[in-house]
Amino acid sequence: MAHAQTDEIQVYDAEITAPGRINLTWHNNFTPAGRARAVIPGGVVPEHALNGVPEFAYGVTEWFEAGTYLPIYTLTRDGRLLFDGVKLRALFVSPHAHERRLFFGVNFELGYNTPHWATSRFAGEIRPIVGVHLGRVDLIANPILETDFNGFGKLDFAPAARAAYALSERFAVALEHYADFGLLERFLPHSERSQTLFAVLDYGERGDGIEFGVGRGITRATDSLVVKLMLMHDF
Repeated sequence: MAHAQTDEIQVYDAEITAPGRINLTWHNNFTPAGRARAVIPGGVVPEHALNGVPEFAYGVTEWFEAGTYLPIYTLTRDGRLLFDGVKLRALFVSPHAHERRLFFGVNFELGYNTPHWATSRFAGEIRPIVGVHLGRVDLIANPILETDFNGFGKLDFAPAARAAYALSERFAVALEHYADFGLLERFLPHSERSQTLFAVLDYGERGDGIEFGVGRGITRATDSLVVKLMLMHDF
């Protein structure tokens, strides 16, 4: 499957960088215990691999943010540093999502991949965002569709969801679920679907903060243990 490797483990919440500002989010995820074979021919072996990417975002308006991921990289279990590709993205949201009870948006991505990262040289993503603020509780869903630009039926359904509780203005705890059901034209059997449940800690405020999570694979098609770290800063 072209989408079995990832540089970004994140649920989008419709927050964007303020107009005229630049934000850097540095994504890193490490697999202490996972699949010992590459998921695509010549691909990266997930176990003991570190995947990451600096993500640069620019706030164009109160409802539009442009971004790029450059470079996507992997430090393999045998110590090799690989460069995996680049991505461009455009994020459209309801303005001031943190002030709304119901918020929504959609993110579009276009990626260029190396052969060891994906089976298709070009890939894309459509990520709808829908969520609700209920006091200290946030409930968010990202029903993601990924594509290799080879037809509607070949779209890959990889939803993500998050339930968070704010302990204070700067500190929150959350549960996040990431899955990959396979192609729309024929979903994978349950045992072959990728599903991971993360326990997450967030510290900071809008545009500046740290997110740390530990994920446990639920099915045999998923890495057993994954750790993620995101560092965010507005310039």
